[in-house]
Amino acid sequence: MTSNELRQKFLDFFEEKGHKVISSSSLIPDNDPTVLFTTAGMQQFKPFYAEPDKAPYASVASVQKCLRTSDIEEVGDDTHLTFFEMLGNFSFGYPEKKDSYFKKEAISFAWEFLTGKLKVDKSRIYATYFKGEKGIPEDKESLEILKKIKDLKKIEPQGFEDNFWSLGTEGSPGGPTVEFYIDGIEIWNLVFNEYSLQKGKYEPLKHKGVDTGMGLERLLTTLNGHKDVYETDLCLPLIEKIEEISGKKYKENENLFRIICDHIKTAVFAVNDGILPSNKEAGYVVRRIIRRAIVKGHQLGINKNFTSDFVDIVSAIYKETYKIQADKVKKELESEEERFRKTLKMGLAQFNKTIQNYRDSKGEKVSELYTGEAYEFEEILPGKVIFDLYQTYGFPIELTKELAQEKELDVDEKGFQEEFKKHQDLSRTASAGMFKGGLADSGDPQVVKYHTAAHLLLAALQEVLGEHVHQKGSNLTADRLRLDFSHPEKLTDEERQKVEDWVNDKIEKKLEVHLDECDLETAKSKGAEGEFTEKYGDKVKVYSIGGDLSSKEAVSKEICGGPHVENTGELGHFRIKNETSSSKGVRRIKATLE
Repeated sequence: MTSNELRQKFLDFFEEKGHKVISSSSLIPDNDPTVLFTTAGMQQFKPFYAEPDKAPYASVASVQKCLRTSDIEEVGDDTHLTFFEMLGNFSFGYPEKKDSYFKKEAISFAWEFLTGKLKVDKSRIYATYFKGEKGIPEDKESLEILKKIKDLKKIEPQGFEDNFWSLGTEGSPGGPTVEFYIDGIEIWNLVFNEYSLQKGKYEPLKHKGVDTGMGLERLLTTLNGHKDVYETDLCLPLIEKIEEISGKKYKENENLFRIICDHIKTAVFAVNDGILPSNKEAGYVVRRIIRRAIVKGHQLGINKNFTSDFVDIVSAIYKETYKIQADKVKKELESEEERFRKTLKMGLAQFNKTIQNYRDSKGEKVSELYTGEAYEFEEILPGKVIFDLYQTYGFPIELTKELAQEKELDVDEKGFQEEFKKHQDLSRTASAGMFKGGLADSGDPQVVKYHTAAHLLLAALQEVLGEHVHQKGSNLTADRLRLDFSHPEKLTDEERQKVEDWVNDKIEKKLEVHLDECDLETAKSKGAEGEFTEKYGDKVKVYSIGGDLSSKEAVSKEICGGPHVENTGELGHFRIKNETSSSKGVRRIKATLE
């Protein structure tokens, strides 16, 4: 069975059972600050469990793309992945909401789909249920339902850790689970949300819900009798491509091939959904994943850029399910790899040299310096050494840990964090000494251009979105601008295009940039924007574009320390790279000049 056939069989089955089929949501969680990525099928439906009246449908089914990094160190074995798809069926508001359902229907659906639709031999399947623990009673209802299934010969009781799902936070839902296994491999997890954690105790919920999850890759592997997930049609074309560009055989380098395959696919989907590599939060994870794939490629002897070569292959594998913006993804991967490769060669050489020098000198023993902590190896790499590799060569600590482990060294993570904090404190001190207006690298012509472009961007956002938009922070480098602004929701594609077009229109018109100096109140009365006016003295500088401070034709007026270009025609073409959430009610745009 192919992956496309399996997805369709699942969705068709539940549509026939009265479910509304819902498309996969983005890997960027929608209004959920508790997680960096979409990690489960139920995530987009989370609000409906607490408020089922708001759910447009009582029962839904989906195939959800997911990104999880909790087991990233395990990627390379037979089963673990960072990107995967979750098959799921869900129901909200039982028993009051019409067409909702609970344990009986959920268990029956699962058995029918596995044995009827997929024709899995019934003797290969067994089930587990919650036996009762930690003051929560045995799930006798599920047990009785399972007992009534003809040909289900094995039903095993399990405790809280195995068959009870909960976030473990105050007010969060939770409940017992029923899990179906094929050939001893866990395939389908059915969660019955019927409790809420209140003051450390699980209390019954008024509204009950069903949340199920079944990994597409694992199920496909099991159905086709494969040894591992990398033998399926979701991975084989990527494995073959790695063999082609490396000149090595998969069977002789399974771990390296698998990590590259998984990580590049993950990066393609992340970038496609707008999670671009950066040094912060989700972007940092994506950057780490890309760089880890590049390092593994280097270990296979791949010494040229290769990550973008896989985009068309990923696009072809998933063409019937997801649309990959190939050109956009290729450009980002190529840029990230180019940036990293500039330091990788020198960094690896320096890493090896550092290790050699370290061992040639005193070689710090765990027993001498790090008593009371458990370490795998006898030697440990100091935090300062790790930080120097990070600061000079862009080596994330995770990469250093991996390379150190290969040389039977542990790393002093606590020491690294202390060095990192020292660096942050020094950076803040240096920032405090910047000239008024808060712009670093003021002498760099490209930074000056981005400073002017940031003014145009803010004016464009106010024009397109409304007067509620104000600047909430910015960061400018010679490579890009970043602007935080007040706005409650993600920009639509149409809004984003309008903002880009507005800025480029003002650039093409070659508008002059004017400087006026006046008191703060006068600047405000003339309509000058200035979110951070407390930084300035009695006299302020106002930069206006397309006219002076008194002009009605000016398209932008901002209180600012400067400097700026003299004419917008100097800027080049403006392009928004991505737009994401910065914090509640604040959005963030990163943009470039080309």
